[in-house]
Amino acid sequence: MRLGGPGTTDTGFHPIRTCIGCRQRGDQSELMRVVAQAGDEGKVAVLDAHRRLSGRGAWLHPDPACMETALRRKAFHRAFRGAVETGQLALQFHALTGTSNGPRQETVLPESGSEN
Repeated sequence: MRLGGPGTTDTGFHPIRTCIGCRQRGDQSELMRVVAQAGDEGKVAVLDAHRRLSGRGAWLHPDPACMETALRRKAFHRAFRGAVETGQLALQFHALTGTSNGPRQETVLPESGSEN
């Protein structure tokens, strides 16, 4: 049980979870929950925004670096004990966090006087 430090009034229990991306531990309230649900062609990983969906959960910081690390290391497959589709999860994650969902692309404008 974790208790609040000196000068705090919060003395309640705070569940600790481990981010599957960076492997750092943190309060459950700081992490996002991901669950695997049955899809058309196997399991599909989805964000559990309200933390109410049934099933095994995996936890992730709302940080694009943690998401990219988890995808690269295939941490979702390991957490859900089998193959799981993560394409929609990445889109949901980036929409929720307001980050881009791919490598940054620079816009190149044509030079003055050039013809296309």
